[in-house]
Order: sequence, then structure tokens, then C-alpha cells
Amino acid sequence: MDMDIDIDPAAWGARHAHDPTVVRDDDGLWYMFSTDAVAGADLIPAGAHVRTSADLVEWTYRGTALDGVPEQAREWSGASGLWAPEVVRWSTDGTQQWHMYYSASTFGSRTSAIGLATAAGLAGPWTDRGIVIATHHERDAFNAIDAAVIVDRAGAPWMLYGSFFGGIHAVELSRDTGMRLRDEPGALIARRPQSVDGAIEGAYVMHRAQDDRYVLFVSFDSLVDSYSVRVGVADEITGPYRDHQGRDLTSPSDAEALVAGTKVLGGLRFPGGTGLIAPGHNSIFHDGDATFMVHHVRFADDPTQHEAQVRRVHWTASGWPVVSPHPFAGVGTERLPAPVPVAGEWDAVRFAPEVSTMADAQRVRCESAVSCDGEPVATSLRLLPSAGSATDGAVADDAAAEHDAVALDAVVFGAWDPVDERTVLAFSGIDEQGVVWSGSQAVRS
Repeated sequence: MDMDIDIDPAAWGARHAHDPTVVRDDDGLWYMFSTDAVAGADLIPAGAHVRTSADLVEWTYRGTALDGVPEQAREWSGASGLWAPEVVRWSTDGTQQWHMYYSASTFGSRTSAIGLATAAGLAGPWTDRGIVIATHHERDAFNAIDAAVIVDRAGAPWMLYGSFFGGIHAVELSRDTGMRLRDEPGALIARRPQSVDGAIEGAYVMHRAQDDRYVLFVSFDSLVDSYSVRVGVADEITGPYRDHQGRDLTSPSDAEALVAGTKVLGGLRFPGGTGLIAPGHNSIFHDGDATFMVHHVRFADDPTQHEAQVRRVHWTASGWPVVSPHPFAGVGTERLPAPVPVAGEWDAVRFAPEVSTMADAQRVRCESAVSCDGEPVATSLRLLPSAGSATDGAVADDAAAEHDAVALDAVVFGAWDPVDERTVLAFSGIDEQGVVWSGSQAVRS
């Protein structure tokens, strides 16, 4: 539980939301479901916290989806709150129904359960349907937490789940009941070695129709201070998922433990801005053709405080997802009145996969013939150090040398700069070593 929390939920906004997922109701209202991160505080019950928003920016706390931890899951796990609710909808017997998969567990234990509740509408009421899968600490090597549901290319629903204990699994669900189709743990799709404590959880998979591939987003390391979001892609929902450099996410060696998985989002700080650490446990959702990521993040100056943030996801020319360095600020905040040159000075962060600490932006020069008005443009970018700028060694000080340049498979797009409070151009891209860079155009004189 966070210390010194504001126990008035009306003042929270997106604060205290952990492990968020976002879905849209038929009336256009967005719903965020999240872990009961502050359950147990005065006046704040357990039962999967719910928020709503009309614009994905301003969020209002609406209470809980369930009246506490359902009895069967509570008796099995001993949980006092619910973790990581996942909400999806599909048709059962011709009727559209919302399915909420919730996790009940305690920290450090494999005695866990994923349960199912259903409702006709996102506002409820929700009816508990019982346990989908349960694990026991003394019996099972894997862990029944952190459900995420995807419908495969054939229309069949699958559930991802798992954690530090045993990695991430994918199991097929019954469309009729929402329960497991077969009494089995499912296919292993990602794990990490014990040299890094097997630190993996919060998985989410989407099917990208444009190239008919499955894209896995998963969190590495500790939710307390070092979370980061990693990516792998596969031709089938059961894998194998491989990162940008071709490493299989089910079998990284000890030597690859820190670098496996393409790191698309980590802790970052731009000049004058708030330092953000441990972004993770994301979900992906869509609004028309736009792809969004919702995740939680902590504040570097007070890591006990955290909030949910929404970011735009863009796709490079080679089909890899990259994430905006700035949170989404609403429709109309990403377009400039006229195209501006991409070439010039940028503040950029480098998401070195082996580094778990927050990345401070460094000043770089971008070489490009492209102009952009904020509409996403997939392009190649070339970065060089800005004259006199301090670097971390990723780009050498001698900008004249060809090997000092960094070539990116990138996307340039519009974003709202929260420091300057204006629309700017931003970019995110992947270099030849599979390292992601993300930046924001510096103020023009």
C-alpha cells in the first residue's frame, strides 16, 4: 500500500491505478480497471478499482467492480485485494457479454487464482463465475496471476498469465463458458533465468492484422523501481516470440538475461520534466486506427506514488511497435498547423536494455529530409551528438566520424510536451543493435 495516500478517491484521477486495462463502452465512455493498489485504506474497498474517462486524459474513480474478493478465490489464495483485472467482450449464445479475469494472490506466493466475472455492461453488476485456474505454492512451478486475453486469427479466445514463477503461459479458453478449454497450463511463451530471479510478468499479446503477426508486450524486473516493457513477435499465438535481434524469449541464456526482449519503454526524464521510473504492466487498446498503451509508472522523486498513463503506439516501416515518450494529452494535441523540418536538435533517451535505472535525455542532432505536421511518418533517421552535449557513450563526442552516427528505423509523430505545454514533434525508433531511442524536438530559437 502507498504511504500518505489521499483517501478521497474523487481527487485521484489516474493516481493509485496499478496494472491498468482500458476498454470502451458502447456509449463511447472509456473504462479503466486496475489493481486494488490502495485497498484496505479507510473508506477504500477491494474489488477491482474502476475509473471512467471521456477523453483518455481526465479519469474519475467510480468504485469497485466487485464487492471485495470473491469467496472462492479468497479462500484459496488468502488475498485481501484483487490484482490486474483484464476486461474483454465477446458473444456467447448470440449475446455480447463482458468478461473480467481477476487475480487473487499474495506477494511472493504461487498460491494464486485467476477468476472470472461477467456483466452485460461495463458499469455492472458483475457476477462471479468462479476460478479459471488455480496454482499452489508447494505443487506448481508456475503462477496463476496477471491474466490477459486475446482472440486469435481464427476467433478463438486465449488467456496469457504468469509471473516470476515459471514464466508466461498461453492457454485456450472456451468461448461458451470463458473457462479453460482444456485442464492444462498451456504453452510457455516467455521466461527469464534465475540469474535475474526469473523477473517477468504482466504480459499482453495483440494480433497485428497488417502483417499477421502476434506482438507480445511483457514487463521485466521489479515493479518497485526497475520495470520496463519488452517486446517480441511471433507467427503463432503460442510462439516462439523473438525480439528484434532474433532472441527467443522462452530461452534467454544468463548472458542474454538483461538484453533479451526489445525494450520499448523504460524510466525516463526530459529536461525540466518529472522523472518517471518503473513503467510497466501494460495493456494495448485501439481507437479506430490508433493504437494505445496504458501502463502504470512511479515518480522518481517519490517512488511510493504512482499513476496510470496512456501513450500512443506507432509502427515502424518494418512492423515493430514504438511508444511515444510523452503521455497522450487528448485528440487535437498531436497536430501542428503546418509541417516542420525533422532535421535539427532533439532531446533523446536511449532505452539500453541492460540498464535498469532511469534514462536522462541527451541532446542529439537529427539528420533527415522529412518534414512532419504531427501525422505519424515511418522513416529512417540518423542521429549524431549535438555539439558540446554530454553523452553516456552511446554516441561518441566526435560527430565527424561515421561510426558515431546512429541509424534508426523510426516513426516521427506529434505529441504534447508536458514541460513546454505545446505540441512538438517526437520520434521513436530502433537502431541496428535492437536498441530503442525516443525523443522530443528541442525548442527552436
